[in-house]
Amino acid sequence: MINFNVPPVTGKEVEYMKQAIENQKICGDGPFTVKCNEWIEDNTHTAKCLLTTSCTHATEMAALLADIKEGDEVIMPSYTFVSTANAFVLRGARVVFVDIRPDTMNIDENLIEDAVTGRTRAIAPVHYAGVGCEMDAIMDIARRHGLMVIEDAAQGIMAYYKGKALGTFGDYGCFSFHETKNLSMGEGGALLIRDEKNVEAAEIIREKGTDRSKYYRGQVDKYRWQNYGSSYLPSELNAAYLYAQLELADEITKIRLARWEQYKELLTPLAEEGKIELPYIPEHCTHNGHMFYIKTKDAGERGELISYLKQKEILSVSHYVPLHSAPAGMKFGRFNGEDKYTTKESERILRLPMFYKLTEDEVEYIAGCVKEFYNR
Repeated sequence: MINFNVPPVTGKEVEYMKQAIENQKICGDGPFTVKCNEWIEDNTHTAKCLLTTSCTHATEMAALLADIKEGDEVIMPSYTFVSTANAFVLRGARVVFVDIRPDTMNIDENLIEDAVTGRTRAIAPVHYAGVGCEMDAIMDIARRHGLMVIEDAAQGIMAYYKGKALGTFGDYGCFSFHETKNLSMGEGGALLIRDEKNVEAAEIIREKGTDRSKYYRGQVDKYRWQNYGSSYLPSELNAAYLYAQLELADEITKIRLARWEQYKELLTPLAEEGKIELPYIPEHCTHNGHMFYIKTKDAGERGELISYLKQKEILSVSHYVPLHSAPAGMKFGRFNGEDKYTTKESERILRLPMFYKLTEDEVEYIAGCVKEFYNR
């Protein structure tokens, strides 16, 4: 069976976790956590990175730092994971969904401004499949309306928009290191902070509302309760696991991109015949090979293809059910404008297996089975 996902392993994870145990420091903010933070800062050029227990928690921290309150509105796509919305709903905000672009599956930047009201506080773009949203246009709207931008870059590590790392445009950016992501720590994430002035507040929220980070740096003699917060620090064991992969991030990305290009080359004939659609990457975007998907004619055909591939020992999956159509989405949000593409395109997407150790032979077999299905 070819699984849809296999968590990445480079070979040094156990060694580094053993080092963490021998250091007698396995709780948060040990040496490996520091190394991970510094690696991400150096490679994204963000002012500060704080490793977190998940991308969900990174987004919740961003909502706290943005001082999102009850009655506020946050604009985002409906085609995203529930965490994007939950972070703001937990603060009492109402989420305002706008339609996506059918080419990239990202929020349609041309529809954002029409969704802005007097209650709007932030825009939360989601970089789907590691392909950047149109951040120039989004940042321009935010500046003109005095809005904050919180990037959901869960799938965006090692991906760029016009040469700049995803997650570094907005006030805050959020990475995921879940086991399904390109680089993993099992469960984990990171908060990227663009402006130095916001770092201390972020450290306090992340450390249960205390200034313990300053205490560890010797800046205060005792740490005290300073503000609301929670425990958003990952275990040092998780950070050690992640650092082994950060060291090989270029290699992992290179291999994933090679498999992505192989899929594209093998399936282009089907696309040229009009039987499927392939992912679109704008010229000014550098993606990271996070996923390879095809678009079928409709949900029915997609279901048939999933079943066919399963018979061939290949696990393929659909993706998000648009949030605005879910019970909580109807309760906590509203869709602004017409749902022209969100639902229709979401019902066509089929994600094919994609992971670090996926082989050329496996991709050739998977693509061959897709061709067989359409050429029956």
